[in-house]
Amino acid sequence: MSDAILIIEDEPRMRARLQRILAGLDYDRAALHGAANIAQGKALTGKMSFAAALVDLGLPDGSGIEFIRWLRARDADLPILVISAWSTEEMILGALRAGASGYVLKERDDVEIGVSIKSVLKGGAPIDPFIARRILGLVGEPIAADTAAASETDEALRTSLSEREIEILALVARGLANREIATRLNLSHWTIHTHIRNIYRKLAVNTRTQAVHEARLHGWLH
Repeated sequence: MSDAILIIEDEPRMRARLQRILAGLDYDRAALHGAANIAQGKALTGKMSFAAALVDLGLPDGSGIEFIRWLRARDADLPILVISAWSTEEMILGALRAGASGYVLKERDDVEIGVSIKSVLKGGAPIDPFIARRILGLVGEPIAADTAAASETDEALRTSLSEREIEILALVARGLANREIATRLNLSHWTIHTHIRNIYRKLAVNTRTQAVHEARLHGWLH
């Protein structure tokens, strides 16, 4: 598996900052490939494979959200971390729905961004605390719908998930990678991988972040 990291960031100083943070995580600078726009990012992706992508949303030649969707279509398992100054509901939800694995704000210090990068590289789904509060606020808003029908749908989904799958989802929500979950539950890495794939299928999602969001939306995780 490639150790290369793709960095899509149009601001040279921020791109250099991310390279410095990654170097501090013992990544070889030769494995860090920066791109200032989507065109460069696609060109790099066409030449080589990457272990993860760090993506800004405000890019000069298009939407970072559309680039995330493009990356996700090419590789369903690629860890994609948004590192952006954008914090609007439209951008946050758009990025997560497109397939982002996590979302952290640029305003965080190097240590906080480094922790998020390490988490996503290990298969976690790091969400900036500010972003998490915004998402929880959206989840808590009243929904104009048939409550009885919604309750039946929730129950059907809950029934479709096994106790083991809900247990695994809870560990995913805590940021544990597949191998860490496997060790914790005394199961094989491939068994955990299969369970998570089944969870994705049942919840009609494509990423760990989306699965955790759906689970919290339905009240299975707190």
